[in-house]
Order: sequence, then structure tokens, then C-alpha cells
Amino acid sequence: MLEQLLQYDTQLFLFLNNLGSESWDDFWRLISEKYSSIPLYLVLLYLVYQRFRLKGTLIILVCVALMITATDQLANLFKYVLFQRPRPCRVEALQDQMRFIADTCGRYGYFSAHAASSMAVAVFVGLLLKDKYRYLTFILLSWAALISYSRIYLGVHYPLDIITGMFFGSVIGWVFYSFQQKVSKKLIS
Repeated sequence: MLEQLLQYDTQLFLFLNNLGSESWDDFWRLISEKYSSIPLYLVLLYLVYQRFRLKGTLIILVCVALMITATDQLANLFKYVLFQRPRPCRVEALQDQMRFIADTCGRYGYFSAHAASSMAVAVFVGLLLKDKYRYLTFILLSWAALISYSRIYLGVHYPLDIITGMFFGSVIGWVFYSFQQKVSKKLIS
């Protein structure tokens, strides 16, 4: 059954990856680049500051730093210790069937830290600001989905890597939101 699931995952990867074209390659590289989200992070920081002021914002920044560390370390545990599933760009049998346009190809890919981190931020900040900015959660979840899909487009992750990363990112985002709520009540109230 696991073999069949991995086969479907590979087929879906090839379908989604081959939807790309050269005219869109630079766009998806930009979406996947971690520094391209800095303007969004600055806007979110401003919105958080407006809502929570200095002390609340500092607590939130500490929570975000811990949250991103947690998603990265969990992804690394899955990739390098538990599963060691090669990325599609490392599978020789796929080389002539796929488009690989990323600059580099890491060794293992299950699960995507990009997908987990972006989803964790989307859930965390979306929950923080849901009362004040009604559509922000939808915008952030769409942003996380774009980043996640970009990893398939570039040829460095299978869809299952992405789905698992988004799942863990959602859970971690919610856990850190709950943690932030408790800490803020104790320190600010």
C-alpha cells in the first residue's frame, strides 16, 4: 500500500511539475526564495505592532522565532533521521520526465520545511489578527499555498512532502498561537 501511495505521489508530482513553462520559471523561483517574503513580513510586523504594541509584539516575535525553529527542526528530523526519502531531483529515473529549475537540490525532501514554515506563519498570524483583519487569514493561507506549490514546480518536492509540511505547519502554528495567548495573559494582563 505504501508503494502504491508513493507511486501516486510521483505521478502527481510529474503532472504538477510539468505544468510549468519557461515564461513562468522566474516567477516561481522568486516565490520560493525565502527573502522575497520580507516585504510581507514587514507589513505583518506593522499590523501586529498596531494591534499589540511593543510588549505584545516582542512576545509574538519570540514565539515566531521558536515556531520557525520548531518547524525547521521537525522537518530535519523527518528528512535526515526518520525517512531519508530522496527529493525528486535526486531520482535518476525521473530526470528525463521532470522539469528541474531550482538552483540546488538538497538530499532528502520528506517533508518540506518551506511548506511547514509558511503555513505555521499563516496560521499563527492569521489567528492573531483575525478579529481586526477579516480576510488576512485567507490571504496568508493563499501565500503559504503558493510557496508550497513552488517547491513542486521547481522540482525539489513531491506533493506528499508539501501536504505533510502544510499539516505540521498548521498544527505548529496553532500550538504556538495557543502558547502565545497564555504567555501574553500572564505577562501583559
